[in-house]
Amino acid sequence: MVYLSRFTFPDSDREFDFFLGQKRTCYDSFYPFQVLSRHAFLEIDFSPVTILYGGNGSGKTTALNIIAEKVAAARDSAFNKSNFFPDYLALCGAGLEDPPGGCRIITSDDVFDYMLNLRSLNEGIDHRRDELFQEYLSTKYSEFRLESIEDYEKLKRNNNAKRLTQSKFVRKELMDNVREYSNGESAFRYFTEKIGEDGLYLLDEPENSLSPARQAELVDFLSDSVRYFGCQLVIATHSPFILAFCGAKIYDLDANPVDVKRWTELANVRAYYDFFKAHEREFKG
Repeated sequence: MVYLSRFTFPDSDREFDFFLGQKRTCYDSFYPFQVLSRHAFLEIDFSPVTILYGGNGSGKTTALNIIAEKVAAARDSAFNKSNFFPDYLALCGAGLEDPPGGCRIITSDDVFDYMLNLRSLNEGIDHRRDELFQEYLSTKYSEFRLESIEDYEKLKRNNNAKRLTQSKFVRKELMDNVREYSNGESAFRYFTEKIGEDGLYLLDEPENSLSPARQAELVDFLSDSVRYFGCQLVIATHSPFILAFCGAKIYDLDANPVDVKRWTELANVRAYYDFFKAHEREFKG
């Protein structure tokens, strides 16, 4: 499904015309101006899966955030826009048909915050578990008499302590610890929770915090989301596992001008290929 069909960025001439009309001189940065125009990145024609590829500083994350702000995509983490961001957005154009499932951008900050929240929750659970251990020991070997209706809940807990083992008592009184998941598993889970049906999703370097095996698993999940659940994806990445996404249209932001490439033509992928090719005998040996 294609909800976002086309997006245009201003060229250097339009940017220059904008600056001619400005009287503001107190800024030392005009971000995001002059980031994408320097490589003549002026237009994207989208497919169900569109990938923005490039090294650090290529502008792929900038382009993704510009698109996200223009289409009013939901996001969990705060995004610090520069003073010139609204001016730049006004010069951009988007061909968008509102997706039933809405628009969302998922960034590395979102995933990192999610993992920190789980860690914080675990710490709170661990603290409560220690308290319950002490409660178990203090109640199991003591007598308790019901003196008022307010003591009824205490009596039930006292009886539970006498009837159950320590581990079963704590498990019954305490929610399961969410630390059943590693960082990579938690990151993967975040994507599966946030990506629903019939939506436009912008993913900024989703490979962060994911092992190669998890990246391949994420690609399978994303492929199913596109094929069976009506999603459209725009992904900023330099991971070869994600760049190999079957049927994806890839824009190479390291090229000048920016051009559409096959994933096997990209410099980052070729570097991996050359490395493993050089060590081929070791793998066979």
